[in-house]
Amino acid sequence: MKNLCGIDEAGRGPLAGPLVVAGVILEKEILGLNDSKVLSEKKREKLFDEIKEKSKYHIVFKSAKEIDDFGISFCLKSSILEIMQNLQEFSDSFLMDGNTNFGIENLQKEIKADAKYPQVSAASILAKVSRDRFMSEISSKYPNYNFHKHKGYGTKAHIKVIREFGRSDIHRFSFKLKALGETEFIFQETLF
Repeated sequence: MKNLCGIDEAGRGPLAGPLVVAGVILEKEILGLNDSKVLSEKKREKLFDEIKEKSKYHIVFKSAKEIDDFGISFCLKSSILEIMQNLQEFSDSFLMDGNTNFGIENLQKEIKADAKYPQVSAASILAKVSRDRFMSEISSKYPNYNFHKHKGYGTKAHIKVIREFGRSDIHRFSFKLKALGETEFIFQETLF
């Protein structure tokens, strides 16, 4: 599967910040690839530049507002379709990490693909590092929230500052928090 395009995402579940989806077709072998979640930040950062040098890739950002307006599934699907469109001249085989292909023709799916296929591992790393860098860069614009530390995920510290300051304009308002007494979970999903 030399020309396989691996696809993975970062930021499906956080309370703030974008969803980032990456697609990667490796052109040269890269040692040390794995699911981004099991690699150290230092290792991910090192691999990030090597992946970009040795692959064809496409990275898509979907904002918190887009997630609120259209739903996480719609944002994932439209990101995957954009990746497939941009990389189709280099690959006719696309593999997504996870258990759904969102009804997309010609998209294979496999749970734990990010730990099994170097192309999906590379996509996982590009998505994670791109998102982490974005959250660190914007952190100074939102000094109360410490986005550089938790990257928008629902840590105790993050929930504490939401309780104190409310949500910022890069928070996902459709993601309701039991910890804040928000009992209705409103995930706006678009049917395909």
